[in-house]
Amino acid sequence: MDLQLDDEQRAVVDTVRRYVRDQIVPVEMELDPDESVLPPDDYERLAKMTQAMGLFNLDLPEEHGGPGISTVLRCLIAIEISQHRAGLYAPAYHTFGYPGQIPLLAAFANEGQRERYLMPSIRGEKRACFGLSEPSGGSDPARSVQTRAVRDGDQWVINGRKMWTSDAADADFCVLFARTGAPDSGRDGITAFLVDTDTPGFTVSRVVHTLRAGSPATEIVLEDVRVPDASVFGGVGSGFKLANTRLARNRIPYSAACLGVAVKAQQLAVEYAKIRVAFGKPLIEHQGVNWMLVDNEHDLRAATMMVMIAADRADRGLPFRTEAASAKIMATEAASRVVDRSIQIHGGMGVSKEMPLERWYRELRIRRIGEGATEVQRMIIGRDLAHQPYKFFLD
Repeated sequence: MDLQLDDEQRAVVDTVRRYVRDQIVPVEMELDPDESVLPPDDYERLAKMTQAMGLFNLDLPEEHGGPGISTVLRCLIAIEISQHRAGLYAPAYHTFGYPGQIPLLAAFANEGQRERYLMPSIRGEKRACFGLSEPSGGSDPARSVQTRAVRDGDQWVINGRKMWTSDAADADFCVLFARTGAPDSGRDGITAFLVDTDTPGFTVSRVVHTLRAGSPATEIVLEDVRVPDASVFGGVGSGFKLANTRLARNRIPYSAACLGVAVKAQQLAVEYAKIRVAFGKPLIEHQGVNWMLVDNEHDLRAATMMVMIAADRADRGLPFRTEAASAKIMATEAASRVVDRSIQIHGGMGVSKEMPLERWYRELRIRRIGEGATEVQRMIIGRDLAHQPYKFFLD
């Protein structure tokens, strides 16, 4: 794998970098430090700019009007997009379109579902949420999904609860997972449904306030929610495979975004350490501080290598589940360490809301849980080691 950017990649990266620096950051400076939504007029203006760049709806294939970019380039863009205060959640990312569940719909929706859900989502007329996790647990959906869907003629009746569903209060429909098999049916007994959020019995019962500042988590209550058989998404009993496909591929750019925050934190720390004088010399000349910056650099480079290896394998059609799991562990944990050290170097200013470091610190903590907790990623890697012939990852 060539880690040198080609001319096309460099042009895209430079364009996105200028866009974030010249367009997003100035608008963000006028907002509350914890804000994650741009004013409507600014959003409309900036979304038109990303459309003009040819980068709107980043995760959409070309056949559906998206840019059809590689996973490697998608990661390079994610690194750039996240280099602002709310980088892990919203402003810049949303101006590139609300991808939400669009890639999943593009891959699995039937003709009727494409017309009702996919195309309106692409046009920005509808937004979706992803209802998988439940109060009983989210890391093991094969067993923890207790929401039930029972067939009643040509309809399904759904009862249960969903937890930690991001943006459900603003969604028009939900990709909802329910057990259609026996209680002990495991992964083969889970089915996905496309459920309109205004369906009787579908209620967003509360916002769950969390550590992060970004998109709010919610709880959903489902009481005798009736949907037609046409709402089955991807086939009865295929829900686990569908969810796994979405989560595994999304972990790669998800990890890259964490690296972008860490890159910016390292830049801030290096610049500050050069100008802040303590005990007669700049902080960067004190070995204790200098070596923290060196450790940051090691973390960044190692994690970036793992993310790019996973992206490259995905682009070449090779198995990438283990590499994606490794990328998520390394990127989320490395970025957390980089931001933590950067806060320490800045001292009191590092934990003030005058700088973005304290927000990044909070939101990176969430990233070690979202899209599959660190422990689950270790289980994935460990399972492959236990049940497959050992092979060095570069072989």
